[in-house]
Amino acid sequence: ILLHDNARPHVSQFTIRKIHELGYETLKHPPYSPDLSPTDCHFFKHSDNFLREKIFHNTFVEFINSRTPDFYCNGIGTLVKR
Repeated sequence: ILLHDNARPHVSQFTIRKIHELGYETLKHPPYSPDLSPTDCHFFKHSDNFLREKIFHNTFVEFINSRTPDFYCNGIGTLVKR
């Protein structure tokens, strides 16, 4: 499964054919909007303050590891409710 935004290069007929030739299935994605984007909805709003003024790579890994399984389940559950 391939998740990408709906930018023109991503949805051109050439790109769509190539994606299907390679055996990928595309996952429909809402237009860019903080209240619609799945990642912006839950994940990134929590990571913004956590990442502020830190070295990104190490801090990002630290953030991922600091979240409980419930955090990710709640985020997925929020998408279902929307």
